[in-house]
Amino acid sequence: MTTNSLWGILASRLLQGLLVVFLVVSAVFFVSRVTRDPIAFLASDQSTQAEIEALKERFGLNDHVVVQYGRFLWDTVQLDMGRSLLNGRDALGEVSSRVVKTLQLGVASLLFAIVLGLSTGVIAALRRGRPADCLARLLAVFGQAVPDFWLGLMLIFFFSVELGWLPTGGSGSLKHMILPMITMGTFTSAAVMRLTRSGMIDAMDADFVRTARAKGLPERTVVVRHALRHALLPVVTILGIQAGRLIAGALVVETVFAWPGVGRLTIQAIGGGDFPVTQTAILLIAASIVLANIVVDLSYRLVDPRIRAGSA
Repeated sequence: MTTNSLWGILASRLLQGLLVVFLVVSAVFFVSRVTRDPIAFLASDQSTQAEIEALKERFGLNDHVVVQYGRFLWDTVQLDMGRSLLNGRDALGEVSSRVVKTLQLGVASLLFAIVLGLSTGVIAALRRGRPADCLARLLAVFGQAVPDFWLGLMLIFFFSVELGWLPTGGSGSLKHMILPMITMGTFTSAAVMRLTRSGMIDAMDADFVRTARAKGLPERTVVVRHALRHALLPVVTILGIQAGRLIAGALVVETVFAWPGVGRLTIQAIGGGDFPVTQTAILLIAASIVLANIVVDLSYRLVDPRIRAGSA
């Protein structure tokens, strides 16, 4: 694959990603203004009409929605997302201060899902039809069927309330991350396991694996370097999708575990009618999902050499 074609693919994906982010943020802008009146949260019951009008003028709510939208797009291009309607702080700074916590939880959950999903998928494929395979498939069905919020509450009940091993929520130490990490990573690990198992079963019956064994290569080399690499392409695809889901899914998990990340902040901003913070958080989530998918598209050429050869 030539460097020019790689840059061409990257430019195309970036343009598509910018369009997706633009549509998502625009939808959030209009929907938030139709469903929420921020003045209801900003003004008290004793506020006079003059005070209400002053609030509208201060936050630019007297202008037509189209004018507000144009101003919003121009400010977004300049990374000026306005100020929170609830506390007056810079909206971008408010969201940015929570990004590190969300990334910590998201990366930990993704690593948990990769390690658990790949290992159980390979074991299930190599022991096809045996008890280990049946147990892995049962756990995969459970992992994909159970909602995040229910699993999180059950983990809190057993490991925090009943056993007292782990804290019920918050952040501050590694112990605080264990339960939300498991909650967020379980669904993804189940999907990775199922795809790894099916891919490994196909790969182990392929001609190139039989050829590798005929050459006398160790079984571990055959499994890891040949069969597993062949089975990774669909796994990489689902990981890209799930990486974005982990960030978006933090909305629920961070609320359940009182984790001080972007997800919890977004829920609070939506509940309080805080347009600037809500728009900034959704912009970040949409951009993260788009970036994850771009990375997946580019990683195909590293995982499977046939794609590089075909592109060239």
